[in-house]
Amino acid sequence: MNQETTRTPTPVRQFTILLSATRRGARLARLLAGEQLRAWGLPFEAAEQIVAELASNAALHGYVPGRSFRLALRLTEAATLRIEVTDARADRSTPVDVELPPAYAESGRGLFLVAALSDRWGTELGSPPCKTIWAEIATSTPTCPTPAAPSRPDPLQSQKGAARSTQ
Repeated sequence: MNQETTRTPTPVRQFTILLSATRRGARLARLLAGEQLRAWGLPFEAAEQIVAELASNAALHGYVPGRSFRLALRLTEAATLRIEVTDARADRSTPVDVELPPAYAESGRGLFLVAALSDRWGTELGSPPCKTIWAEIATSTPTCPTPAAPSRPDPLQSQKGAARSTQ
């Protein structure tokens, strides 16, 4: 559900960086977010995809010559990861209700994916000319256990008990 604004609790961990509002900056945002989340020991696939979509939107729709966009990752005490991307185009509003575009459309699925991958998302208008799109993901959800590697018999162990003939 798209929400207009929300107040975030004090973050336990925080990562913020300014990036150029270009396709290269959007790609770098995704890569840096993935590395930061790995360093924090958090599941990162959904968060990395959300960062990719929001950063791409900032580069495509929020581009203002000479202005950057800001990526912020905040992990709260409540085990919620908040992803924020702030651009310099507050004049470009974000749709309140996100609908899947027609099947023939080549774009327009970014915020639909953000809505599907996040627990909550929304917008905040900052001091002009800034606008922030944010998404929150609960990180305390149980993760699937990694299956144990199949054990292989130790060839030396199996020979220890075997009788050997020395004839």
